[in-house]
Amino acid sequence: MNINKKKWIIEADIPGMQTAMEEGWLTSEELVALYLERISRYDSQLCSLLEINPEAMEIAKALDKERNETGSRGRLHGIPIMLKDNIDTGDKLHTSAGSLALANSYAAEDSTVAARLRAAGAVILGKTNMTEWANFMSGSMWAGYSSRGGLTLNPYGPGELFIGGSSSGSAAAVAANLGAAAIGTETSGSIISPASQTALVGIKPTIGLVSRAGIIPITNSQDTAGPMARTVTDAAILLGAIAGADEQDEATAAGEKQAHRDYTPFLDASDLKQARIGIPRFYYKDLDEERLAVIERAIADLKKLGAAIIDPVELPCEQVDWDWLVLRYEFKKYLNDYLAKLDESVPVHSLQELIAFNERYAEAALKYGQGTLVWSEETSGTLMEPEYTESLRRNKELAGKHGIDVALELHRLDALLFLGNEGGDDLAARAGYPVITVPGGYAEQGTTSPGGYTTRGPLGISFIGTAFSEPTLIKLAYGYEQATKHRYPPSAFS
Repeated sequence: MNINKKKWIIEADIPGMQTAMEEGWLTSEELVALYLERISRYDSQLCSLLEINPEAMEIAKALDKERNETGSRGRLHGIPIMLKDNIDTGDKLHTSAGSLALANSYAAEDSTVAARLRAAGAVILGKTNMTEWANFMSGSMWAGYSSRGGLTLNPYGPGELFIGGSSSGSAAAVAANLGAAAIGTETSGSIISPASQTALVGIKPTIGLVSRAGIIPITNSQDTAGPMARTVTDAAILLGAIAGADEQDEATAAGEKQAHRDYTPFLDASDLKQARIGIPRFYYKDLDEERLAVIERAIADLKKLGAAIIDPVELPCEQVDWDWLVLRYEFKKYLNDYLAKLDESVPVHSLQELIAFNERYAEAALKYGQGTLVWSEETSGTLMEPEYTESLRRNKELAGKHGIDVALELHRLDALLFLGNEGGDDLAARAGYPVITVPGGYAEQGTTSPGGYTTRGPLGISFIGTAFSEPTLIKLAYGYEQATKHRYPPSAFS
């Protein structure tokens, strides 16, 4: 079979890679080599990866041997996957959250997410750059920047277009075809924002569907890992590999009966014909003309595909003045818990020590300051403050039970439709509910922010549902994706 593999790899999907390996004209070793070659050629322009797994090639060879001798483990056998740098891997890769303080920190063991990917046969290709401390370090830090890795750039317009944070490196690497797919993490928009702005599919799962054990935290109430991929199919495959109960994360007990080991049966484009989708117009009011046109076209496309569109839909929580106190209080508590377990060779074992380290190496570590770290350190770290308890209650009740759920139940909706990360991602994050974003179009002009970013570029369409509605959201996103096909690779990296 005469195939130019260097061209074939661009936009190749996971099922296609598996077919190629099963048919024998591609191996996992070759697949890893193809991606390493692209990383070598392109990543100096993007700063999307912090480091490559030095064992990736040997792991791929072993998986090729296993395939030949005993067969494939499944859809991820031999597939190179990248992990955000706040996800522990018990190997020769560091886990640093982009911080110089943890630049030499090796995890003692795999996070549950990493362990499940390995069990499924994935090759962990490397660690991706990220907004340092998942963008909970400074209010002025640019999305995608870390003191360890520099600034990640958007492959659709390096140096010009907003990349989104904090899973910025995961987004840029997958969008530029430097790996098959990646795992990002989200507290509030950190998967959905960069996925939306790099023409990717991103899934922010329900809290309790995916274990957070071994992931550097911001908040136990909102943190989750999730897939970032070029297609809904690839994202569904990844979600099935990492979902499920874990005794190390008590939140997953709630999702034990809700998790699916395989989400590909929900790749049903015909489901749109019976779907009911709500249009929360309040969250469209600040969109410029181009971005509004993208969401309006998506609504028209969904109508053509047979979906019932309920427009407008009001949410009781639209006028709520949200605060960030849950993040402020929980960050100190859960980061201290994580840092305390690190090896003695690591220079910091508490938030207080981290702040002191950054001050000691301020020239390299504090380009944007650390006001948010200091703000969190001022709390007790015990989660006993009344204002924390009240903020947590408001988030769960007003965003979820008395917000998203009210709209869904009143109008018998399957999902609410938002543009990318324009308001809906934060709402779902506070409620602990799932979001899936899928490429929805492109803004040719856009507007420029005071910080110098432009809103021009790819835009995602996001579906939000109630807790553990991932199967429904995958159906909707898949149907929309298959009918519209808005994704295309960034021209400079094709």
